[in-house]
Amino acid sequence: MRFLFVHGTGVRRERHDTLFALVRERLTDRFHGAAVESCYWGDRFGATLGAGGRSVPGMRPTPQDAPDPVDAETAEWALLLADPLCELRVLAEVGRQPGPGERDDGHGADAAPAHAGEDADHDDGFAMPGVQAAGPRVLALLEALPPAPPRTGDELGALLHGTGLVAGFAAALDSTADSAEAARAAARATDEPQARELATALARAVTATALAAVTDEADCTATERDRLVELLTTRLGGDGRVPGARVAAVLGRLALRVTTQPLLDARRGSLTVGATPVLGDILRYQSRGHELRDFLHTRITADPGPTVLIGHSLGGIALVDLLTLAAARGEAVPGAELLVTVGSQAPFLHELGALAALEPGAKLPYGFPRWLNVYDRHDVLSYLAEPVFPGDARVTDHEIRSRQPFPACHSAYWKQDSLYERIEQAVTEAEIG
Repeated sequence: MRFLFVHGTGVRRERHDTLFALVRERLTDRFHGAAVESCYWGDRFGATLGAGGRSVPGMRPTPQDAPDPVDAETAEWALLLADPLCELRVLAEVGRQPGPGERDDGHGADAAPAHAGEDADHDDGFAMPGVQAAGPRVLALLEALPPAPPRTGDELGALLHGTGLVAGFAAALDSTADSAEAARAAARATDEPQARELATALARAVTATALAAVTDEADCTATERDRLVELLTTRLGGDGRVPGARVAAVLGRLALRVTTQPLLDARRGSLTVGATPVLGDILRYQSRGHELRDFLHTRITADPGPTVLIGHSLGGIALVDLLTLAAARGEAVPGAELLVTVGSQAPFLHELGALAALEPGAKLPYGFPRWLNVYDRHDVLSYLAEPVFPGDARVTDHEIRSRQPFPACHSAYWKQDSLYERIEQAVTEAEIG
């Protein structure tokens, strides 16, 4: 009897040798006298960046003397989409005067009041009554905006309809106007410059809320987004061309630090190189899978004796495709008595209609061997086979619980005694000697 191990996506020589040494040790301890071999294919059929990554923008970054303003703007909007009220929250704090017993740290903002949810219309003792009229007036203008501007005859309405944001505009208005952040920011806008800054922050909050609600289904360009902010700000008595200076001072650098877009832009080259073996192997197999399948067929048939095929991840997909194609031609692969897939996506690909030899919903052909499919429910790259091939006695699922989170659980199968116990049971059931 022979075991033939087929590794998965992203595996290269060093990782393969470590992994296969473990698998071989565990199998030979349990199956005395059995030959345990490997089909290493990573270097020959795995993906590489043939042009050295020249197709990737930023792969060879040029020195930058200063941050790109466009990058900073993109980061700010990424922060707004994640938290549309963040600028209002800043305005609610930067204008706050120290209360009795509090220390002014010189940065223009202190810790939030003990009762952050209190009525913001109450006088906090930092300004004379009547001086606070500027901010509440802006908030009242926001509350008075029509929730459904017409499609024609009004630029704001035309823009909302044209970008697909009109359906969520009323809810964005209400949630922003009714927020504690807006109320507190309005209460602290005590002069006209602060009122104009508040108008900009409110407009950006409404726009961000509407955009966040539709996610990638909005047909809204950055130019349209900025024009929407400008129109809203103008109606609130502000200047929408730039965000307020106080907000920018607090959130500008923070946006560049905590949002993902600048990180992705800066590290796109290294991320692409790092992801190439994993994602690239899958994409290459989808377009040139016959090369790997031919290689596996040659290795399997090199020894006519009974063989247990063990495929991990993409290796399992390739084996399912190979065995299905051969069985469909009436040419079952000689020696292939048992297939074991571990953490494999083959059942999922069959549901998608993405397996090379099976139409969606088709049954496994006559001549396909017994199939033990091993999965871990925490491994998001493993799938069930039995429900996809209902009633097929050749197909059996077996769950492994490594108690590891993803992605560690995708490779944790090979140290689990229960895996080898189940393989031994399957070998016995298949009467492989």
